[in-house]
Amino acid sequence: MAKTYIDTVKYLVYANLEIGGLVEKPDVVGAIFGQTEGLLGDELDLRELQKNGRIGRIEVDLQARGGKSIGKILLPSSLDMVETSILAAALETVDRVGPCDAKIGVEKVEDTRNAKRKQIIERAKGLLKTLLTTEIPESKEISELVRQEVKIAEISEYGPEKLPCGPHLDSGDSITIVEGRADVLNLLKNGVNNCIAVGGANVPRTIAALCREKETTVFLDGDRGGDIILRELSEVCDIDFVARAPRGKEVEELTRKEIIKCMRARVPAEQIEGVAKAAKERAEQESERGEREPMPERRQFQPRERFQPPAERFERPPEGQYVPQVPPSAPPAPSQVQAALQAAQAEVPEQLKASLAELENTLRARLYDESLGLKTEMPVRDLIKALQEGSGIHAVVLDGIVTQRLVDLADQKGVRILLGVKLGNIFKRPAGMAISTKA
Repeated sequence: MAKTYIDTVKYLVYANLEIGGLVEKPDVVGAIFGQTEGLLGDELDLRELQKNGRIGRIEVDLQARGGKSIGKILLPSSLDMVETSILAAALETVDRVGPCDAKIGVEKVEDTRNAKRKQIIERAKGLLKTLLTTEIPESKEISELVRQEVKIAEISEYGPEKLPCGPHLDSGDSITIVEGRADVLNLLKNGVNNCIAVGGANVPRTIAALCREKETTVFLDGDRGGDIILRELSEVCDIDFVARAPRGKEVEELTRKEIIKCMRARVPAEQIEGVAKAAKERAEQESERGEREPMPERRQFQPRERFQPPAERFERPPEGQYVPQVPPSAPPAPSQVQAALQAAQAEVPEQLKASLAELENTLRARLYDESLGLKTEMPVRDLIKALQEGSGIHAVVLDGIVTQRLVDLADQKGVRILLGVKLGNIFKRPAGMAISTKA
């Protein structure tokens, strides 16, 4: 192979080339650079990558056969496996070389480290054979211990989803969640045996169940993909700690020293704003739906002052409008609450009641204007932000709990109808707002 002009070649892209005419090698290279320019953005532009030493020189081997040009293309890369695969796929978009039609098909993407691994294995076999034939018999006991340790570190599968994991997942009281199988293998190689792979952005139920039972550390890549998986995990799992690989690195690439450093630098999940917020919302929703109670050590109680209703709240309301009267010294009686709900339900249009039925078990919310036209729909967790930034909102329908915080914000934004699944602890009911739940 010719000189590639890069320090480390991780992957080699092999492609077959067929051109309907006789062309030269520079024509092929020029067509590849020209037809992929701007296709993948500045970060994956072939000229910039070659200039920065991320890919090597593109090698083209051409032969003329019956008025056609047949050949092979070799592209060395020091990028990671995902980016290399993207570049390989981009080669197949080249359909012309000069005036001739062309067809490029990627044959394979080869990990160059496999050749080194094979060389290491063959050399290790020779060294082991020499060791067994020349050393004293006690060395066999050492080799047997080594074999046992290797067996212990073998990768296993867990749950109905057959998630890749370490052999000590069930025996310990803590787990380490990583993104993929390669991350599990790297942690096992470096002595972390309680790891399990989530296997993508969709979190399996097995992972959620383990997080409820064990102390959970999430160890993610230092890229955008790690941010996405962390957000998805925080929605459905009880996370205790978060560890991240250095920015731009993947867990599968880390050395033992880097793994130890990252695990020591892990931070509690409650210190990460997005994770803490998702955990709090999830605990509130699950508590109200009766699915399960939040863990006592994670519940945070804030003292609340007794509500003193303003004098103007007790003025006589307009004819036909119901305003519940709450004495300052005692909460409303059950009969008063039931009457308030019945009156509010009578004021809610049938269109909004039907909308609440459509949203059942979706954890989503809808905003309507004064003519009851749908303005927008979003997850319940984004409702507060949508209300803060929105305007002209007449009605809110949500598959969730109507809380005092939501009522206060809706009153500030001029919302007249608030319709949810259940009613929380409402201490202050604004005049002129119909607050109702599903009948």
